[in-house]
Amino acid sequence: MAAVRGLGQLPDDALVLLIGPSGAGKSAWAASHCEPGTVLSSDALRELVAGDAADQSASADAFKVLHVVARARARRGLFTVVDATNLTVSARRSLLRLAARAGRPAVAVVFEVSLERCLAQNGARPDRQVPDDVVRKHHARLRDAVDRIPEEGFAAIRTLRDADLPAD
Repeated sequence: MAAVRGLGQLPDDALVLLIGPSGAGKSAWAASHCEPGTVLSSDALRELVAGDAADQSASADAFKVLHVVARARARRGLFTVVDATNLTVSARRSLLRLAARAGRPAVAVVFEVSLERCLAQNGARPDRQVPDDVVRKHHARLRDAVDRIPEEGFAAIRTLRDADLPAD
């Protein structure tokens, strides 16, 4: 079992999906709670394939790379964290299938934080900011995700709220 600060014990071979709106603190949380090399970041992969983490036109290529690496790590039984919004059923479903095909548990870590926190953290980013209307859309999708996740087949679900995360 892998100990992840703030989440307790998780299976060593888990595929962990961070789920939450832009600005929720997923990347910062992953950087401070997960071992280097275990986190697959959609932003970092957009940077890798397009030279710009904010280039949304590179998302399809970035997610292809993310799935290839996640699949390889799952086959090897390596603890892997997927740092992306993962707010849509289809995004989660494809990763759940990937984990199941490799015989690995999938864990959801839901960032159920306030819209105000997301907007403030997004606005304070030094490198790139997501447009506020996109943050609002993501936050609106969070409620649907929270309602659906318990029925999707995750081995465990952990929820982080404003009080669980460091203050800005």
